[in-house]
Amino acid sequence: MEKLTNKEEEVMQILWDMEKGFVKDVIERMKKPKAPYTTISSIIRILENKGFVGHKAYGNTHEYFTIISKTDYRRATFKNLVNKYFDNSVKNVVSFLIKEEKLSDSEIEELYSLIKENHPKKK
Repeated sequence: MEKLTNKEEEVMQILWDMEKGFVKDVIERMKKPKAPYTTISSIIRILENKGFVGHKAYGNTHEYFTIISKTDYRRATFKNLVNKYFDNSVKNVVSFLIKEEKLSDSEIEELYSLIKENHPKKK
């Protein structure tokens, strides 16, 4: 899956939240300063060319919808992050979070509980 630019991700976040909408709807939901209509329209067409977005035409107007789910994009992006920066090791990610993000004792206990609940027990 292709990596998105920051602006493309911003537009996708809005489209994921809306599920479908027109360019003007995306612009309405953007933080200020809002990009011009033509810029957002171009970004959405790029997202369409990358296979992230589809559209339904109503004459000259297009209603856009996501093709790639937020979960699928998150999964692919996270796998890339783990591979690229953490030597493809989830253990290194967790270690980084514990050391660098200064997790509280309760957060560490929550992580431990999640691991115990979701890790298959070997027989």
